[in-house]
Amino acid sequence: MNAVAKAARVAFMGFDVDGVLTDGTLYYSARGDEMKGFQARDGHGIRMLADAGVQIAIITGRESDIVTQRARNLGISLVLQGIDDKRAAMENLLARLGLGFEQAGYMGDDVVDLPLLRACGFSATVADGHPLLLDRVDHVSPFNGGHGAVREVCEYLLAAQNKLDPALARYLA
Repeated sequence: MNAVAKAARVAFMGFDVDGVLTDGTLYYSARGDEMKGFQARDGHGIRMLADAGVQIAIITGRESDIVTQRARNLGISLVLQGIDDKRAAMENLLARLGLGFEQAGYMGDDVVDLPLLRACGFSATVADGHPLLLDRVDHVSPFNGGHGAVREVCEYLLAAQNKLDPALARYLA
């Protein structure tokens, strides 16, 4: 099955944070406060995908209050942080939702994401993802993490499901 056909089946999409929703740089203040930068267009892509009926989750290995705030801002209620085994976490989440891996997608950027990426029906990475991912996923965004890659994948999924034009129509009227 080709990548577009796999993307057409996605009812649930998960995203990593560091290196996907951000550029992977971790900033710390002198007091130890952590800071991250998020691309606004990526956030709008997630909202368009959710508005089109795709359930959204964040599944990340690190824990951060900033991620909780960003998820709240985007209306994402499924936020799993501090996860060592992302594949098992996704399996539990999908079981709770009555979905299978074939209906799930995930976007990650590093080797720790490989077990989950390989299990999902659709997998994606960023242009600057770890080299081992680049030929092992269904789709490689032409954009780097934190620089529009998430938006591009959201629009890719919407296009595969014939939902991109309706999602953009209200802006073009």
